[in-house]
Amino acid sequence: MIELFSADTPNGKKISIMLEEIGFDYKVTKVDLGNKDQFKPEFIKISPFSKIPVITDHDNNESIFESGAILMYLGEKSGKYYDQQDRLKINQWLMAQMGTIGPMIGQHHQFHHYNPGKSEFGEERYFKITKRIYQELDTRLKQSKYLAGEKYTIADIATWPWLARHEWHDIGLKNYKNLSKWYLEIAERDAVIKGYRFMDKDLKIPGLI
Repeated sequence: MIELFSADTPNGKKISIMLEEIGFDYKVTKVDLGNKDQFKPEFIKISPFSKIPVITDHDNNESIFESGAILMYLGEKSGKYYDQQDRLKINQWLMAQMGTIGPMIGQHHQFHHYNPGKSEFGEERYFKITKRIYQELDTRLKQSKYLAGEKYTIADIATWPWLARHEWHDIGLKNYKNLSKWYLEIAERDAVIKGYRFMDKDLKIPGLI
């Protein structure tokens, strides 16, 4: 049994989607970020930097923090979406999500969505960076069906939830043909729909009819 400590964020959705994809039994323990649950001593014991998500694998009592590390762990444990022969490419695109795509889009959310008008510099900077991320992803997906090649992997699972907030970005996902196709195809996967709704069964995936 996997216990997922999480909140309803793109990083949180990465792991619920992965758990649905691999078919593992899991339970969700909500971390109320507004209530500052992430700073409680018992949570810091399993997440030193007070970040979600975290999992505890009750088969071996191991706790793993950092969403990328969790995806790698679950990929290895399940033998799915993290093929040994493809790991060089998978790891590059996974690290691109962890180091660039997520953090930069996250900053765009902070300035453009949550705090508009407070910093013209911040809004302009992260809008431009996010727009470039869209372009680079679109270019990559013109070359291959998925980010790491022709197979769906943990790199796609890590990246997709950030694009699921495309309506916040005001960039226009539909203007990026290859990225839009990739986004919609993944959005229709049963496990993605279930994982996206892991905290709200009525939540609708943006762009999915």
